[in-house]
Amino acid sequence: MKSSGSRQEHGGQGPGKSSKSFGRRKHGGPWSKFAMSKLARSNSEKRAPRTPKPPPRRSKTIGPSPPSNSLLAGPPRPPAGPPPPGGPPPRLPGGAGPPPQPSPASKGRAPAGGRMRRAPEIVELDQALIRRGEASRQTGTRGPKAPAGGSKAARSDLIGEITKNSPHLVAVQADVDTQGDFVRTLAAEVRDSSFANIDDVVAFVAWLDEELSFLVDEHAVLKHFDWPEKRADALRDAAARYQGLLQLEKQMSSFVDDRALHRHVALGKMFSLFEKTEKNVYRFMQERDAADAKTNLVSRYKEQEIPVGWMSDTAVIVKLRIKLACVNLAKQYMVRVVSEIDGLGCKNDEQKRETALFKRLKERNREVLLHQGVKFAFRVHQFAGGFTADSLDTFDELRRRHTDGAN
Repeated sequence: MKSSGSRQEHGGQGPGKSSKSFGRRKHGGPWSKFAMSKLARSNSEKRAPRTPKPPPRRSKTIGPSPPSNSLLAGPPRPPAGPPPPGGPPPRLPGGAGPPPQPSPASKGRAPAGGRMRRAPEIVELDQALIRRGEASRQTGTRGPKAPAGGSKAARSDLIGEITKNSPHLVAVQADVDTQGDFVRTLAAEVRDSSFANIDDVVAFVAWLDEELSFLVDEHAVLKHFDWPEKRADALRDAAARYQGLLQLEKQMSSFVDDRALHRHVALGKMFSLFEKTEKNVYRFMQERDAADAKTNLVSRYKEQEIPVGWMSDTAVIVKLRIKLACVNLAKQYMVRVVSEIDGLGCKNDEQKRETALFKRLKERNREVLLHQGVKFAFRVHQFAGGFTADSLDTFDELRRRHTDGAN
C-alpha cells in the first residue's frame, strides 16, 4: 500500500524515477539552496545598517624611522654551490623514460594518444577568411543592415531583465542602499590609519576583513563608493607577505628529525624544507629590490605609509628567525649524517669477515654521506650568513669523520 501511494503521489511514476528526478532538480536545477536563500533574503526586508566595531589599538609610539635604502638595496645573492645529493632520488634504471618523439611518417595526421601538434592548415584557412572579409568590406558588399538601435535595445532589455530577476544583484543593491554609512566609516579608517610596525598592520587587516565579510559581495558593493582600494590592497599584501614569512619560520623551527625513517627519506625531507624556504625568501627579496617602482615592494608600501623595517636583511623576521631556523635545521642534518657514518663502522671480528667488495661499498656510502653533509652545511651557511656555536661544534664532528676516513 505504501508503494502504491507513493506511485500515485508522484504522478504514476515509480519511486526510483521520482527520486532521481527530485535529486536532479535539487542539485542541478535553478532552485538550488544558495539561490533560494538569496531570493528569500532579497524578498525580505533590507538589513539594518551595520555599525562597525572599533579598529584594534595600535602601538602607542611610532617606532624608529625605516631603515635606509642601503639596508634594502642590492640584488639578492643567488645560492652558492650545487644542491646536495640529498634531494629527490635519481630515477631507477627500470623507470619509464621520456615519451618518444613522433616519427616523420606521422606528420600530417592526428598523433596517437591525444597529443597535440601545430596545424598550418588552420592558420592558412584563418588568414584566407580574413583576407576575404577585408576584400568584401572594401567593395561594399555587406549584408542587410540591422535597424538602428534594435540590437542595443534588445540587449539593454535583456540586461535589465537579468538584473531585475537576479537575487544576488538585488541583495547587492540592498547593501548599497542601507550600508552606505558603514562602508564610508571603514573607508575613513583605511585612509587615516597609521601604523608603528607590521604587527599593527596585520591586526588592522584582520579587523577590516571581518567587517567587510558582512557585505553580500565586497567587490560589487564597494565599487559604488569612494573606496581607497589602492591602500587597502597594499595593507592586505603586506600583511599576507609577513604572515607567509612567519609560517615558513614556524615550519622550519618545528621540524624534528625522525630517526625511524631511512636516511635517504629523512635527509630528503630536510633538504626539501630548506629549499622551499630558500626559494620563497629569495623571491621575496627580488620583489623587494625590484628596479621597477611599480613592482618594488618598498616603494609601494612607503607610498601608502606602511612600515617597511621588517623587510630588511637585518630585520628580526629574516635574520633572527628564518635564518636561525635554517641553521638549526642544518645542525639536525649534520647530526643525522654523523650518526649514519658511525653506523657504517663495524667491530674487528666483523671487519675480518667482510669481503673486499663489501668494504668498497661501505666506503663509497661513507663518502656520499660526508659529501651530502658538507654541501648542505655550506649552502645553509651561505644563505644564513654564518653558523651558531652549536652548529659549528656539529660541523667539527662532521669534519672529524672526514679526517678519520682520510687516515
